[in-house]
This record gives sequence, C-alpha cells and structure tokens, in this order.
Amino acid sequence: MKTRYEQIVDVEKIASFNNRVDIAEVISLAKEERMAPISQDNKQILLLAIDVQNDFMENIGSLSVQGSKGDVERLTSWIYNNTKSLTQIICSLDSHSITQIFHANWWVDNKSNNPPPFTIITYQDVINGKWQAANGEKDRSLEYLKNLELTSKKQLCIWPYHCLEGTNGAKLENEFTKMLYFHSAARSSTPIFIYKGQNPYTEMYGIVKAEYDPENYVNQLVLDAVEEYDEIYIAGEASSHCVLASTVQILEYFSDRKDIITRITLLEDCMSPIVGFEESTRLQYLELKERYGIQIKKTVDVIL
Repeated sequence: MKTRYEQIVDVEKIASFNNRVDIAEVISLAKEERMAPISQDNKQILLLAIDVQNDFMENIGSLSVQGSKGDVERLTSWIYNNTKSLTQIICSLDSHSITQIFHANWWVDNKSNNPPPFTIITYQDVINGKWQAANGEKDRSLEYLKNLELTSKKQLCIWPYHCLEGTNGAKLENEFTKMLYFHSAARSSTPIFIYKGQNPYTEMYGIVKAEYDPENYVNQLVLDAVEEYDEIYIAGEASSHCVLASTVQILEYFSDRKDIITRITLLEDCMSPIVGFEESTRLQYLELKERYGIQIKKTVDVIL
C-alpha cells in the first residue's frame, strides 16, 4: 500500500490519552489507496473486535488488562496487512452506569459501606445480611444471584467502575480507532458498533446475551453476521471474560452447525486475560478447541 502502517498508528501512543486523533487525515490517506469496495469481495470476512476500549488498556484503564497494549499493536497491524481482504469490522462496546449490579454503588454492608473492587457477593451473603442492595432492590438482586449461581455457575464480582457512558474510559482505544476508520474509508465499509451491558440488573460479558436475563434478550444481529460471513475472526479484551463469553455464546448457538464453527478463528495474540485468570482462561480455551474444533491462531499465521 502507499500508506505505511506508521502513518496511521503510533505504537508508542497505544493505551495513552496523550495522542491526537485526526480522523480526517486517516480518511484522506485511505482514499489514496483506491481499493475495491467490499461489494466486490468474493469472500466475505468479518472481524469481531470485543471491547477494545480505554478502560481495558494497561496503564490508563480502570479495569486494565496487562498485555492489552501489545494486543492492540498486533491487531491494528493485522487489519492493516489484510485491509484489501477484510470485509467488515463489528466492535462491541461495554457501556455502563454507576448503579449496576456489578458496581459497588449497588451494594452496602450493615455499616452502609460499599464493597471494594473484586469483592465476591453470593446469594447466601445477601440472605445472611452481609450485603444488601442499597437501592432497595432486594428481591430482584436475590433472583439474579441465585440464577447466576445455578444457571451460569458463576458468582457476582464487583468490578471497578469502568466504561461509564460518556467517559474517556468508554471510548475505543485511539490508535485502534484510527485503523478502524482507515479500513472503513479504504474499503467503503461502515463499521458496526454493538453496545452492551446497559441493563442495570445483570452482567453482559458476551456480545450475544446477558449472564442471566428473565427477558432472554439475544443480539440477533451478531448471530446473523456470523452465519453470513465466510470467515470470522475474534479478538479483543479481556480474553478471560468478554472475549471468552462472546465466543462461548456464539459456539453454543451454532453447536450443531459445524459448517459455521469451522469458519471461526480466535486471534490469540490479540487478547489477554485479567490478572489472576491466566490459567483458568487457558484451560477454557483448550476445552472449547477440543469440544467444538474452533481454530486458535496467531496473527502471523493468518493471511487473508
């Protein structure tokens, strides 16, 4: 290409608030490439970029993921190297408010103290009076905790306030944003944004559905896209939570469609786990590979 990678992405400024994003300049560079539009693609290729947001970036994020800076560098480099073949990019975006069931503001102890980050709150804790819903939502909170433990086999973790609507932390990482719009302008492809996690009564790690939701909301747009594209690549943060949940939800939905599952590849060097979840994450991905036959590769081994 005429445009060098370094003209789009400043690697030193990945995961930094001290960088200038001139999208008009990026678009101008992309237009000079005069690439064929995606309407002419013989093979339809999709990238699902999960939560590549500032609050998950190391050094600057409130819920920073160690290794995320390198993940973004490799992901943007992969997009750049495959711009001519990559058809579409779907970006999921965590989008929260202060008062949600997984944030401290929801809960208090018997001294009206909020729980510190990473506190685990169980159904039995609330029954025993260790924690209570500060907003009086006892019944609904108990319903969630009970079903989370029964159906998802998980316990509620209180996460640091993150991806609050309207904050810098909720924005896409700037250097990734530049590459996203370079691809968009070069290929006449409009990126798709999926906002998730706005329901205050539940967690929504995955891009398809919540951990427990009596209304059973399903993001059919994502599932339809997976079914439509010839190849699907998944990357983002964190591999231990939102990427993992998104992958599991997609695989479970298409569990009897081997023809679709074989199209899916995880870009393992473009995702990292939250500290403390490294080994459990590794084992869960191995299990998915054995159960479904999903492909897990490094970006250097994937040339479109």
